[in-house]
Amino acid sequence: MACVKNVLIVLLVLLCAALAGRQITLEQGLRRAARRMREQMAGETTTRLALPCPSVGAEKLLVCLNELLELRQEERAVYRRKEQELRQQIANVSHDLRTPLTSILGYLQLLEGEGLPQEKRAEYLTVIEGRARTLQTFIAAFYDLSRIEGGELPLERERVDLGRALSDQLAVSYEQIEESGLIMEVDVAPELPPVWADSGAVTRIFSNLLTNALRHGTDTLSVKLYREGGRVVSAFSNRAEGLTAEDAAHVFERFYTADKMRTGQSTGLGLAIVKALAERMGHTARARWEDGVFTIEVRWAV
Repeated sequence: MACVKNVLIVLLVLLCAALAGRQITLEQGLRRAARRMREQMAGETTTRLALPCPSVGAEKLLVCLNELLELRQEERAVYRRKEQELRQQIANVSHDLRTPLTSILGYLQLLEGEGLPQEKRAEYLTVIEGRARTLQTFIAAFYDLSRIEGGELPLERERVDLGRALSDQLAVSYEQIEESGLIMEVDVAPELPPVWADSGAVTRIFSNLLTNALRHGTDTLSVKLYREGGRVVSAFSNRAEGLTAEDAAHVFERFYTADKMRTGQSTGLGLAIVKALAERMGHTARARWEDGVFTIEVRWAV
């Protein structure tokens, strides 16, 4: 009887020792997990939290903590990306403002020269006026884009006849089209249904698309308006050998321009406004580049 009792005591002692050892190991594991969590919160490591010994309750807790930490890492990555984009946008805005301003200041200094011929003075004043208008256009476009993206630009939806709106815009831009030297090909399908849109925004979209095509296109400019399923599609296509498929994937980004030297010929805001306006009205805009032909489509929901 005494022997059995001694055996039970030994077993109990061993069990207590095992439980104590497990408890110590679990506490050490939790402390290490807490330390790693603090490191993750500080961005010093991305190691997942883990325990050295199994524990159902603690492991469930760590699963939840790991999920929260992964979300935090994703938020940190998004924040860094947006911060980088903001810095790039600020740099681009500074450049696009500085370029015409530098030119204006340079010509103003030339105007101060003694004995400057009258014809040169008139030429310099014309250049200054042109640079000032470029600056004014950029500031207005930037302001408009900010209002559109912020939902501050009021849009009144009504039934809009895209065929008539396109024809009106082509008529208004007739002189620009003639000066560009591009061959125009216009194909408007008959009996197209009207779409729900703001008439002013539709005009702005067509104007920006046409201006972009006339500024960068070569040879032929094709403008099509047709129905595809439950949508009316407006497509502006032109040859653009200087572009690539990668450029087409980014043309709607604000300040994006295929001109890597950023000569000031394009701010990249026009197409950004096209996309922002289309999406605000429930439509979509997309671009593609195939075999040297660049196409921008706006797909209007009927």
